[in-house]
Amino acid sequence: MKLDNAFGIHEQALKLRTRRAEVLAGNIANADTPGYKARDFDFQQLMQRQLPAAESMRITSSRHIRPESGPVSASEVFYRIPNQPSLDGNTVDSQLEHTAYAANAMEYQVSLRFLSGSIKKLMTAIKG
Repeated sequence: MKLDNAFGIHEQALKLRTRRAEVLAGNIANADTPGYKARDFDFQQLMQRQLPAAESMRITSSRHIRPESGPVSASEVFYRIPNQPSLDGNTVDSQLEHTAYAANAMEYQVSLRFLSGSIKKLMTAIKG
C-alpha cells in the first residue's frame, strides 16, 4: 500500500496552499510599496494539472521531460489586474488580499484535517 494513494491529492493541495499563502503574504507585506504589483496563481488550474500528473505520469526514459520539482513555477504566477490602481503604481488591494489569504488558510485547514483523519484511520488499521 502506497501512502500517496491513502492521502489522495491533499498532499499536493497543502503544498500549493502553502505556496499561495507565501505569495499572498508578500502582497500584503508590500501593500504600501510604490510600484509593487500584486501576484497570485490559479489554484484550481494547478490542482487540475497536478491530479493527472500524480496518477499517470511516469518517467520511463532518460529523454522524457521531467515534471517541475516545485509546486508552482515562476511562469504560473501572474500579476493581478487591479480594480483601481494607486497613483504610485501599487496594485495591491488590501481587502482583497486579506480575504484571499483568509480563504486560503481555511482551505489549508480543511486539507490538513482530511490528512489527519486519514492518518488516524491508518493508525487504527495498524493497531487493530
